[in-house]
Amino acid sequence: MPFFKKFSRKNILLFFALLGPGIITANVDNDAGGITTYSLAGARYGYSLLWMLIPTTVSLVVIQEMCARMGAVTGKGLSDLIRESFGLRTTFYIMIALFLTNLGNTISEFAGIAAGLELFGVTKYLSVPLAAALVWLLIVKGSYRIVERVFLIVCVVYLVYPLAALSADVPWGEVARAAVTPTFRADGDYVAMMIALIGTTIAPWMQFYQQAAVVEKGITAENYGFTRLDVIIGCVLAVIVALFIVVACAASIHRQGLPIETAADAAMALEPLVGKYASWLFGVGLINASLFAAGILPLSTAYYICEAMGWELGIDKDFRRAPEFFWLFTISVVIGAATILIPGMPLMFVMYVSQVVNGVMLPFVLILMLLLINNKRLMGKFVNGPIFNAVAWVTVAGLIVLTAVMTIDTVWPGAISALVKLVAG
Repeated sequence: MPFFKKFSRKNILLFFALLGPGIITANVDNDAGGITTYSLAGARYGYSLLWMLIPTTVSLVVIQEMCARMGAVTGKGLSDLIRESFGLRTTFYIMIALFLTNLGNTISEFAGIAAGLELFGVTKYLSVPLAAALVWLLIVKGSYRIVERVFLIVCVVYLVYPLAALSADVPWGEVARAAVTPTFRADGDYVAMMIALIGTTIAPWMQFYQQAAVVEKGITAENYGFTRLDVIIGCVLAVIVALFIVVACAASIHRQGLPIETAADAAMALEPLVGKYASWLFGVGLINASLFAAGILPLSTAYYICEAMGWELGIDKDFRRAPEFFWLFTISVVIGAATILIPGMPLMFVMYVSQVVNGVMLPFVLILMLLLINNKRLMGKFVNGPIFNAVAWVTVAGLIVLTAVMTIDTVWPGAISALVKLVAG
């Protein structure tokens, strides 16, 4: 009975010991930018974009599994491998682009903290500096084990969205049809939303953080099977939460034809569950998600730049042993928080646009990953199979086409509609 032997006490304990990198990385995905993007998708377009979640889930699992596998087999982070294989010049330009992208994401997390606490009447001039200090202390003064446990516990808060959707009057038959029926609209805003949905679900920082966390946890090729399970569970849970956010917003906000301009507007999706307390519950969820990610995103920036430059890194070290690692983390937190303190900053817009930028950057990271994981000298028998390669390359091609279409429609407004009419005759 070899199948049941896999569920032995020893294997179950080993699985829980290795649990963490996959679930944490995927759930940080439902951060301030993620909640905002999924809320906007449901509120503006109803159920029509739900079909994207199935192919996006497949791509997410494949891509996150690839980088976890590279970490376990090589014992090195993604930036490290990029520098060794493609040289310093390529690494430098990729790092600059990723630093700016991640800085945008970090800013969006502090925007989420500000928007969430404004629902409780707390001004951003108090909430943002306090949150920045809390995040900084947790990472700089805490150990990897403490940080990981805190992040795993706060994942539970995401259950509020499935409960909200299940409490609403949702036409589940319509939802099921929309989830398997691809649709497309010939307008630039719709295309930008498609890119944002992919960009927020498969953000570039995730690949670097996931691989670095696997390496820091000491996971090797011998016990990699449990890490693969961790990755799959994390990805599926993250997208299920995303689906319920879209459904909750479509069933409440879109049905009433209301716009979303502030966090208070987005909170209406939770009214079927908790009535007048919806804005409070939404605020708690947004603050939790933002704090969660405001710690992880600057951390991922510090990880991949230190790996690329060959500097000392790791949460278990300190300022004296890894100064560049902790300074990069500190600078990202300070700039992210300070930007949100600028008067008149449009919080919802900041959170949404950062996810579109993620989607535009993703193909560059994926191309390098595919070249690395198919290198037999590096990966040996752990190179990609044909199915994984096909899924990853289709994701790259799809994002490049969508980005080109969005760019054309931005330069020449109405170009997509004119092109579709021309093709349709």
